[in-house]
Amino acid sequence: MKYLNRLPEPNELKQRLKISHDMFHKKELRDQEIADILRGVSKKKIIIIGPCSSDNESSILDYVSRLAIIQESVKDKLLIIPRVYTAKPRTKGCGYMGMLHQPDKSSNEDVVKGIEQVRKIHIKVFNESELSTADEILYPDVYEYISDLLTYCSIGARTVESQEHRLLASGISCPVGMKNPTSGDLSVMLNAIFASQMPHRMLYMGWEVQTDGNPLSHAILRGSSLFGIEKQNCTISEFNYLRKHYKTPVFQVPSVIVDVSHSNALGNYNNQIYNCYNLIKLCNLYGWVNRMIKGLMIESYIEDGRQNVNGCCYGKSITDPCIGWKKTYDLLMKIANDWNII
Repeated sequence: MKYLNRLPEPNELKQRLKISHDMFHKKELRDQEIADILRGVSKKKIIIIGPCSSDNESSILDYVSRLAIIQESVKDKLLIIPRVYTAKPRTKGCGYMGMLHQPDKSSNEDVVKGIEQVRKIHIKVFNESELSTADEILYPDVYEYISDLLTYCSIGARTVESQEHRLLASGISCPVGMKNPTSGDLSVMLNAIFASQMPHRMLYMGWEVQTDGNPLSHAILRGSSLFGIEKQNCTISEFNYLRKHYKTPVFQVPSVIVDVSHSNALGNYNNQIYNCYNLIKLCNLYGWVNRMIKGLMIESYIEDGRQNVNGCCYGKSITDPCIGWKKTYDLLMKIANDWNII
């Protein structure tokens, strides 16, 4: 192992790439609205939506500016959070690993430059759209560089069993969604949520720190994959399991976000649309399901499908395939029109 470059201090980068007071105030208002939804104070639904990975600044800003227009038209029913995922977990450790590793999609990794790019893209998205963002916390130390920008965090299927990620989630100031592991074991996810709601003393970035616990940590259902077989877990069976095991006061906000992509899409990105339709029907049929499900997570971009990392199609994913803008617009309008917010 070689030591290459010393990373900047988080506060140094935050001072150099600041957010405005106006932006900070708007984020506070959105943070409160998201908390109210998860706690059941507000009946609105959360939609976390965007490309699988954020790889190109111009197309990302184009995409979120379109989301902002939709947000204004559906603001009475939906709260839209742009999915700005800047680090890409790789099952086999190869391929495009996200803006953090490859800020210019090049093969030469420059993590110091990547951290700056990560902070810049979150700031630019918020400035462009006034929609504060979501990111996956793949590397715990990176969180500190964007902690003042994120309005939602997720812990992925491959890291939800990590003690370090669970303890970090207990010190994060915004809601944290815990995904079920790729095995599909919901008890692992519930244990992660429970752990993250507790206060902890831990080692973090060269310090001994004390966390307060995160009362807004909650479940994300993303399906499972065992021996190459994809299986959904967004059915009434899984909701009944959570109804039985996911209760207050042990769990402070027994809420669920359903990731309609990944294994829930069964290998076909267009299945995201049908998953949304089916979930809305379930929520409209069963009040308790509607109260449990606080929102959806959708992989969407400007163009349908995916391309190779060096592809030149504007607004098309270079990782997992996404639904394109026309389908996205129609889907968001249908969600807003058809979901009975009770």
